Amino acid sequence: MLALTRRQFFCRCTAGVGAAALASMLGVDGASGAARVAADGPLAAKPPHFPARAKRVIFLHMAGAPSQIDLFDPKPMLARHDGQPAPEELIKGERFAFIRGTPKCLKSPYRFEKHGRCGMELSELLPHTAGIADELCLVRSMHTDHFNHAPAQLFVHTGSQLAGRPSMGSWVTYGLGTENQDLPGFVVLVSNNNPDGGTALWSSGFLPTVHQGTQFRSAGDPVLYVSNPPGVSRGARRATLDALRDLNGERLESEGDAEIRTRMSQYELAFRMQASVPELMDIGGEPAAVHEMYGTTPGKASFANNCLLARRLVERGVRFVQLYHWGWDSHGTGSGDDLVTSLKQRCVETDRASAALVMDLKQRGLLEDTLVIWGGEFGRTPMNEARNGSTFLGRDHHPKCFSMWMAGGGVKRGTVYGSTDELGYNVATDPVHVHDLQATILHLLGMDHTKLTYRSQGRNFRLTDVFGKVVPGLLA
Repeated sequence: MLALTRRQFFCRCTAGVGAAALASMLGVDGASGAARVAADGPLAAKPPHFPARAKRVIFLHMAGAPSQIDLFDPKPMLARHDGQPAPEELIKGERFAFIRGTPKCLKSPYRFEKHGRCGMELSELLPHTAGIADELCLVRSMHTDHFNHAPAQLFVHTGSQLAGRPSMGSWVTYGLGTENQDLPGFVVLVSNNNPDGGTALWSSGFLPTVHQGTQFRSAGDPVLYVSNPPGVSRGARRATLDALRDLNGERLESEGDAEIRTRMSQYELAFRMQASVPELMDIGGEPAAVHEMYGTTPGKASFANNCLLARRLVERGVRFVQLYHWGWDSHGTGSGDDLVTSLKQRCVETDRASAALVMDLKQRGLLEDTLVIWGGEFGRTPMNEARNGSTFLGRDHHPKCFSMWMAGGGVKRGTVYGSTDELGYNVATDPVHVHDLQATILHLLGMDHTKLTYRSQGRNFRLTDVFGKVVPGLLA
């Protein structure tokens, strides 16, 4: 027999204890044993660092970056300077994604009015959002470090502009687990097109793969390969998984690799999802009044359907639901991407359902401890892009300021936080960096962002990197 090193000895001891405990839990019939593994698995609910205001998150990401100047941040002074060259002191030395030369100021073509008891000023493009103004915490002073879509989207969702870091949903399930062991803790729904950052936006990175976001689809199998192949019954699948579990258990005992345990849990979750996911995705049984409120069409892929699914998911205890709706990149190049065509269409697609989601959660008693977030990856310039002499109205990428809103989950209702300068170019008061937003979201979930860490490549990592601070002005 070969001699064992001390490292191998302790690894095998640890693995042996873990495998013995696993074998004990699985020493009953398959379904019951699987349920007991789930209750004690890596996605089991965990206590927060301190009492939480929110238990779950729905993040509505508008991929492509909505124009804050045309939706959330009215600028009367910009109207007075419409068509005039942008002040040199603002743009001197600035680097834009597409603007060249000296751009001209561009007023919003849309009216703004005050709404709700709070008097929040919102664009005419958002009539349904205006109806929930008193539920919103509107942040007008967001800013980021990146002005291209994929890096900026990665920065919002993973805290880094480079692919490979865990997403926010992965960090949240790593820290808190989930309250439903028959569904993934982190679910992703996409409409209109894939976001620029791709699947890296919901990657688990270096965290255990059980924390990977699971994309649900509107056509075919809701989750790829969730159905059994033709000729394979549920009983046969159960027998196959039992045999696979035994083989993986032996491997776990000999290797002590935690990823094997993760894989075993994922197999069991997939088996349970075969029963839970079809029922979840069938929105046809919802009352007609609910479909009317959201603007949903059962069987059709849409942002509205995804918003209704998001409510159904959090109702069932899913911890983090991420929606992406692509197409907000309003450059005005003449290809239908201008402020009059595409921006208006994106609002038609999302405004009603976003507001309905907030109202629906509230009437069901879920909004109080569900945090809803709406926003893009950066803002748009207060100047017309006029790329290659285009006469269509459009705005370039702008990282220096943008707007996002939140509702429920412990945020201050009916509030506008922060401001930008008269032309909407720079943050004027109460800046909120992307890392500050991330720290505040984790705080509302009862987690200290400086303590939610994972050791990889010889050092501790966290969602907020080495930055970020909780923003008290956003908290109720």
